[in-house]
Parts: sequence; C-alpha cells; structure tokens
Amino acid sequence: MLSIRCLTHYFLGFVLATGLVACTEQSLPVFQDPQPIPVPSGKPAYGPRLAQGDGDGAVLSWMERNDDGAFLRYSVLQQGAWGPSATVIQDEHMFVNWADLPAVTPIGDQSLLAHWMSYTAEAPYAYQVLTALSHDNGMTWSEPVSPHTDGTPTEHGFVATYPATDGLGLVWLDGRNTPDAGMTLRGATLKSDGSLSDETQLDDMVCDCCQTDVAVAKTGPVAVYRNRTDDEVRDIYLTRFVDGSWQPGTPISDDGWVIAGCPVNGPTIAAVDDLVVVTWFTAANNEPKVKTALSTNSGKSFSEPIEIASNGVSGHVGIALIDKNTYVISWMESGKDGNYAINLRARTVDGQLGPVRTVGRTSVARNVPQMLRVGDKLMLAWTDEINDLSKVVSVEVPIIGFYD
Repeated sequence: MLSIRCLTHYFLGFVLATGLVACTEQSLPVFQDPQPIPVPSGKPAYGPRLAQGDGDGAVLSWMERNDDGAFLRYSVLQQGAWGPSATVIQDEHMFVNWADLPAVTPIGDQSLLAHWMSYTAEAPYAYQVLTALSHDNGMTWSEPVSPHTDGTPTEHGFVATYPATDGLGLVWLDGRNTPDAGMTLRGATLKSDGSLSDETQLDDMVCDCCQTDVAVAKTGPVAVYRNRTDDEVRDIYLTRFVDGSWQPGTPISDDGWVIAGCPVNGPTIAAVDDLVVVTWFTAANNEPKVKTALSTNSGKSFSEPIEIASNGVSGHVGIALIDKNTYVISWMESGKDGNYAINLRARTVDGQLGPVRTVGRTSVARNVPQMLRVGDKLMLAWTDEINDLSKVVSVEVPIIGFYD
C-alpha cells in the first residue's frame, strides 16, 4: 500500500502530467518551469556567484566594468526578488575573468565577507586574493587584506569559503611556487575581527585554473579540487580537515584524464551530516562526461561514480541538496544551434536518476553557472550576451516533492 506521502507524490505527478508512475521513500523531485528573476546589474556584467543566506536567504554577486574601472556588486534576495544592487569595492586593478569568480558571502548576523582578485604586477596572471568584511549589512567595509602572505607576483584565486569554528575558512589556488614547482592548494582562517591565522598548504601540485569547493560534513570541512600529477593526470581529489589539520588529498575517482593543460572545469560538493556528494566533469579517453559519487561517512570513502550525462556536455557543474535523500546536479551542454543548455538532473541516495531538464540557455561558452537551493526552489544564475553586451541572468525553479 502506498503511504500518504507517496500518494501525495502520485497525485501531484498526475495533476502536473509528469509521468511519475511509482513512488518510494526517496521519491524524485519534479521541477516546474523556470521563472526569470531580474538582476539589478548594469551592463556589461559578468560572473555571477550565489551564496546561502540565513534561513531561505541568498546573495547574488557579480562583476561590472565601465570607464570608471571594475566593480564587485551584489544583491540580497527579498521576498522572491533581487533587491537593489550594492557596491563592495571599485578596484581599477580588479581581475575580471569568466572563471575565477569573486563572491559576497553572509557569515552571520549582519556580517558579510567579500573576496575578489586584484592585479599586483603587469603580468597576465599576477594577481592576489583580497578580502573585506562588513558587520553592518554592507553599509561599510573593512580595509582589504589578503589571506596569503607570500607577496609574490603570481596567480592566486579560485577561492572557496566555509564556516570555521573561529571564523571563516578559505581555500584557494596559490601560484607562489610557479613556474618551477607548479600550482599549490592553500588555506587559511579569517576571523571576525579581520585577522588571519592558520595559513597552510593542502596540496603541493594541483591543476592551475580549476574551481575549488568546500562543504562541511559531520566530522568537519571537506574540500574538492582538480589534482595534477607529473604525468599530467588531472582527476578530482578530496581532502578532509581532521583533528586540526588537512589530510593528504586522495582521488574520488581514477578517471585517468591526461591533459597537458588546465581544462578550467572544477568540481562541486555538498554535505549534510555524514552525507557528502560530489560532482565533476571529465573528458578521459576523449569522452566528455559529468559524473557523481557519494559518501555516507563524511568523505572517508566514496561509492563508485556514476555517469549523469555525456554527448555534448561541457561541464561547469553545480550541485544542491534537496533533502537528506536527494540532490540535484547542473551542467552545461552544447546544442546544434551554437548555444548552450543549462541542464538539471536529480538523483536519490539509493541510486534513482530523474530525467534531464533544461532550465535555461546561453550563447556564452565561457560560463560557470551557479545553483543554490533556497527553500522549496532552486536559484540559478549565469552569464549571457545580448547585443554584444554581457549580462547576468537569474531564474528560480520551483520544486515539487521537496522535504527538508
């Protein structure tokens, strides 16, 4: 006999003509039509980034550039709409790039952390990470400080942040040893008073320009990144923060992708309690694929990866937990018309896969679409181009079958 919960799913599926014919305790969600949410940005605008706020809150940040310089701006979600834009910083030296994205991240009551990249020398990739704090909802910002102390005119970026016991943790790619010894992965803690501590190296050679990501599991932070070996194998690795230190990185999957250059395509991670889910792009053996794997022991070990999509995928993945049993993956996929689809697909912990759903399109190949669960909706944002000007696009996708 179907449970009340399953009967509800069945009825909703019938009414919405979704084609659902069965139900289990880990029912797949149904995604309704995406609804556009106007972004209060100027033009051109680039590189959106979504961050979780308190409760069902969210913050959307992006970069703008005009004759006066480059700006980091953001907007807070207010009653289902993006509020007026606010400016964190105007920096004439800001590194404005499609892949290495700044962010504005809520870190507590009325407090925000902003980070961005800024050139330190006249060289293509000589830039540093800068951070600033606000403790009055963005009315004022602290003087910028850098989480790394090497002072070298080399690449520093691809930052991921996470809540830490005594502040906010940061992980980034650090090029202080390049070109002789390769890119490193490093981390530090930024305290609420703006002071920095615990700067450390997490991995001594990683891919030069792939995004990083961090989630907090029951046992502590878990970071994912694209590693690099002497033989140019660039697979996805994971490191866990255990007993006060980051553990040596280990591969999530031995894809064996050998590529003599950075694919600019990093992994994403989400966690709740002991559940950790990771998704990534690989083109090992010249077969582009989006894959996912999960752990039920806070990242100590992972299931065998499964394929989410292939046939034209270009990666740039996102991930969001729907509830403790279900998660959603997003990715980009090229179309015959030269545009790119933004696709979603749900998966349950017990292995059920939902259908592929396209929720947006863009003409911009160099893109890192963002996805965040906000209550019973998914928020997505990406860069598009209209009349030769870049703009930031945002949509919300209501979820049927959501359970907190």
